Amino acid sequence: MNASTAPRKTVLSGVRPTGPLHLGNYVGALRNWIRLQDIYNCYYSIVPWHALSSEYANSKAITGWTFEVAVDWLSVGLDPDKCVMFLQSEVKEHAELHLLLSMITPLPWLERVPTYKEQLKELQEKELNTYGFLGYPVLQAADIAVYKADLVPVGEDQAAHVELTREIVRRFNRIFGPVFPEPQTLLTEVPRLAGTDGRKMSKSYGNAVYLKDSAETIRQKIMPMVTDTRRIRRTDPGEPNDCPVFTLYKAFVPKDKQDEIAVGCRTAGIGCRDCKGVLLEHLFRFLEPVWESRRRFEEHPENIWEILEAGNVKARTKAQAVMAEVREALGF
Repeated sequence: MNASTAPRKTVLSGVRPTGPLHLGNYVGALRNWIRLQDIYNCYYSIVPWHALSSEYANSKAITGWTFEVAVDWLSVGLDPDKCVMFLQSEVKEHAELHLLLSMITPLPWLERVPTYKEQLKELQEKELNTYGFLGYPVLQAADIAVYKADLVPVGEDQAAHVELTREIVRRFNRIFGPVFPEPQTLLTEVPRLAGTDGRKMSKSYGNAVYLKDSAETIRQKIMPMVTDTRRIRRTDPGEPNDCPVFTLYKAFVPKDKQDEIAVGCRTAGIGCRDCKGVLLEHLFRFLEPVWESRRRFEEHPENIWEILEAGNVKARTKAQAVMAEVREALGF
């Protein structure tokens, strides 16, 4: 079997619906997903059950956030004719496999997940000492395994999660017989995109520029952004690689223009305000077709739910077949 006739590998990735998506989500995931949908069998899931692990007190808002995520996906170019877009919570096999995998996952495996203690510290305003928050990597493993995913696209900071899935799958196969492939990490370069306060762009930090933000809102967010602290006066030279604004340049401005602005910064040939103006010009150039697509989708919200339901059916069909194998392996 040559490469042209070999079956496509399966990719699985998902997004927690905790609000609309921002530029960091696009650069870190969606831009790559759009490319992958032309190469692999891609399952892209909105995962409300994962959202509950930290947002259980706001459960009634999750449906609205789910709609926001779906509109963002479609607006930037995910195509339901090329990938399966679906809701995790509408495919109950995720929950069944999560339960079964939780029976064989040692507790210390979960306690050593790097992001567990980090998130407890970062989100101290929320009560996250719950089984759901500790055990979400098992649900994540179920999300991946129930489609027999071969590849999981992540940045380096998330690679440990995929490795835990591999360990859980390996343990299942050893105890009950080979059912699941061990998913491989599809490492993607995820540039660090700074938010409006200079920290990593994040909804939880309140520093995000959202894909749905209007031009005026984005202007109001970008113009006051902190820059290289060397540039106290207009005549002070700076270093672009130490400037939070330049992380956005690297993501949205062509390389030749990046180089031109970098020289201007280092020689004080351009001021920070002018630099931000150039960034806004390129950001708007990228976002205008996204905004136009969003307007069309928002005019017919029923179409969004129809697209997701069609994806639910496809995902459910695959998951049901895999779970039949799982039950047979367990002797149920």
